[in-house]
Amino acid sequence: MNKVRFELTELPYPTLARFGLTQEMIEDLPMRVLDELCDGRYSPVLPVRVEDEKGETVESRTRLAFIRRDDGQPDVVFYPVLKSSPLERYDEAQQKQLLAGKAILADVELADGRHSKAFVQIDPETKQVMSVPTPIIGRNLQVLAEELHLGPTEINGLQHGEPLTLAMDNEPVTVGIDLQTKTGIRFCSGDEQKWREQTKRKWDKYTFGVYGCWVMGDDGNLDYVPEEEYTEELWNEQKKSGERNRAAAMHK
Repeated sequence: MNKVRFELTELPYPTLARFGLTQEMIEDLPMRVLDELCDGRYSPVLPVRVEDEKGETVESRTRLAFIRRDDGQPDVVFYPVLKSSPLERYDEAQQKQLLAGKAILADVELADGRHSKAFVQIDPETKQVMSVPTPIIGRNLQVLAEELHLGPTEINGLQHGEPLTLAMDNEPVTVGIDLQTKTGIRFCSGDEQKWREQTKRKWDKYTFGVYGCWVMGDDGNLDYVPEEEYTEELWNEQKKSGERNRAAAMHK
């Protein structure tokens, strides 16, 4: 089951609806998020709800990603928020590094039972353990090393989860492995502390779509409000958003 490009029209909306995610909710996500989903990448942490065996509604939060099955049909895989990360397969030193937010090199078991080297890291929002095959990140690190003229010591540090701070145009810039990003490598203006603080994707408090609005709460969680349930506050925010967009268009 390989990750490939998807079209919005072919996404498995009936399956998503069973988990409380309607087509309108998905289409109202920001375009950058939709592009990432159609590239087979992880979604932000979204709210889901299902009925348990007693018929009661259970609410949870999860990332999701689309895959293409062997028969060519699109499907969805969920990566729910966990209470703690499953780290029993890693030794004590590796667990310490992972819990500190660092990427490590480790042996992972593939779907067919074989073992392979991969970069491993904990997703701070779901506590899921992510892994990416070594050659993919290794190639990107090689390109990075050539562009920035990095030596073996600096690359070795990056491979072992240590962000690297450089001076560019007399300003500090930090780079490190982040498996949530498209290339597996993330840049940040500032020092290592700034780099570590920028692990969560940035969202506006209100993200208005065609059918409703994604609202980010004080706890950083996203929830969806359909237009028919807008409060006076949301109507006012939508008006302000429209005015800002019109002003921005006039100044282009």
